[in-house]
Amino acid sequence: MRLFLLCVAVFLSCAWTCKADAQEADSAAKHVPERYGLGVVYGNTHRPNNDIQFVLLSGFAQFTHDAIWPYFAPDALHFKAECSAGATTTPRTRCMASAGLILLYYIGDFGDARVRPYIEGGCHIIYGDFQVPGQGLRFNFNPQGGIGAEFDIAKGQSFYLAFRLQHISNARLYPENVGIDSVSITVGRLF
Repeated sequence: MRLFLLCVAVFLSCAWTCKADAQEADSAAKHVPERYGLGVVYGNTHRPNNDIQFVLLSGFAQFTHDAIWPYFAPDALHFKAECSAGATTTPRTRCMASAGLILLYYIGDFGDARVRPYIEGGCHIIYGDFQVPGQGLRFNFNPQGGIGAEFDIAKGQSFYLAFRLQHISNARLYPENVGIDSVSITVGRLF
C-alpha cells in the first residue's frame, strides 16, 4: 500500500512538471493524441469462481511517451488513456465502468510492418454494480497487463487484438477485500 501511494505521489509530481512544460508553445503539438481506438471486450473471471462473464465497450486515446512525461524513453513506449463501460452477463446483468492509464510498449522495430505486437500494463479505477461475497467496496483498483498486436488490413484500416489478465480489489482500503481475477480478449478498430 505504501508503495502504491509513493507511485501515486511520484506520478502527480511528474504530472505537475508536465503541466508547466506544456505551457511552452513548441510542446503544444506533442499533446495531441497519436491515435484513437474503439473495441469490444469479452471477459470471464477465474477467481474467486469462474461464473462471472462481462462485455465492455472500450475506447482510448494513445499518446507518445513525451506527451505525458518529458523524459528520455524509447520511441516504442506509448501511453493510452482508456475508458470502458459495459455489464456483467452472468450470473446476472450488472453495470460496470472503468478509466485509467495503460503503458504500451511495441516489441521489436517493425517500421511499416502490417503486424505490430506489443505488451501493455497499467491500472484503472473501476466501479462495479455487483459484488462477490467479501468484496467490500463497489469502487476498486483494476491493475491489468497483457499482450496484443495491431494489424493493418488495408490502407487506412487498422485493427487490434489484445489479451489481458485483470485483477479487482480495494488494495486493503477496506477490511473486506476479496479480489476478483479475470481474463479478457479485446477486438477493436484504430483510427
